[in-house]
Amino acid sequence: MTTRPEPTPRSPGEQLGRRTWREVADLDLRPLLVVPLGSLEQHGPHLPLDTDTRVAVALAEGAATARPGLTVAPAVPYGASGEHASFPGTVSIGHEALERVLVEVVRSADAFGGVVLVNGHGGNVPALQRAVATGEVEGRPVLGWSWSLAGADAHAGRTETSLLLALAPELVRLDLAEAGATEALAQLLPRMEVDGVAAVSPNGVLGDPAGASADEGRRLLAQLVADLVRAVDAAFPA
Repeated sequence: MTTRPEPTPRSPGEQLGRRTWREVADLDLRPLLVVPLGSLEQHGPHLPLDTDTRVAVALAEGAATARPGLTVAPAVPYGASGEHASFPGTVSIGHEALERVLVEVVRSADAFGGVVLVNGHGGNVPALQRAVATGEVEGRPVLGWSWSLAGADAHAGRTETSLLLALAPELVRLDLAEAGATEALAQLLPRMEVDGVAAVSPNGVLGDPAGASADEGRRLLAQLVADLVRAVDAAFPA
């Protein structure tokens, strides 16, 4: 005798990709759709290529746990990472393609009360801003949010290393961690925009991972989740 599996719980805060269309249709209230936006790009000798995606997913899931009425979509794992193109493993779809992807995601999400795009990669910001502007012109409820922390280094330094030590310590190669370019990002940007990250940092690090820890990563994640929840509350009042 075969038994039917128990139905999947219909909490809107759980992953959208595990739902059937009828489970989405049966939700009493239309949740907000939270879409993590990452990248596949080098993060120095010691962090995985999908670092930005992992952080964006963690923040989206943390917000869905903390605030009712959110459901998390599968991540968009490719971004605009042309500045990292000279490093093996980097895969980029560029600004124009990314913008079109985000515009169409927002347009297709009519089953939801709105869309929250949670961005984990700074290079995605121009495309994200343009896609949000298009959604707003079309009258679609959409929020674009990118994480930021006062005093954070720019790329694969202490900040992101701490975040990954909290999220996936088995993927962090601390024995390979080393400092890269430690000048202020404003000083590095002009050359980076022309010649890419490798021109200012041969190892791909913008900062110094020394002192990173899982405890710091957990504290930073909690702070960022709280920031995201506040932004969602402001954009979509209960």
